[in-house]
Amino acid sequence: MSDGFSHMDDDGNARMVDVSSKKDSARTAIVRCLIRLAPETLQLLKENALPKGDVLTTAKIAGIQAAKRTSDLIPMCHPLPISYVDIRFNVVDSESVIELEAEVRTSYKTGVEMEALVAAQMAAATIYDMCKAVQKDIVIDACRLVYKSGGKSGTFVSE
Repeated sequence: MSDGFSHMDDDGNARMVDVSSKKDSARTAIVRCLIRLAPETLQLLKENALPKGDVLTTAKIAGIQAAKRTSDLIPMCHPLPISYVDIRFNVVDSESVIELEAEVRTSYKTGVEMEALVAAQMAAATIYDMCKAVQKDIVIDACRLVYKSGGKSGTFVSE
């Protein structure tokens, strides 16, 4: 390992980390982000009246698919046996925002933070895609890991 960087060999070349000697561990990661919409767009979304159809159901499916394909998108991610993915939405009318939460679980040798990040961002991008016909300036904001458990580093909870 080069200078303590796990994704570089002794010659400085990129490599996937060997996790074969690690023990399986129950692992969970939760990522949250916000999607800021105009009040009129949010109302159309809630009424299922947008041109592309049921936004939140489609975004949920996109997020689940994205979590399962993370290793295809991020070069050094291991393909993982994901045991659970959920995408949850909380519509906050007073702020014209959708709070999106992606949760991913596995029992494996490496964590699922990247899978949760990709799931949240793809679900948010799907909301953008399905609403862009009526609003172009949608903001996807504050995407961050808020919880992770399992593995050597233990539990993380954001403040």
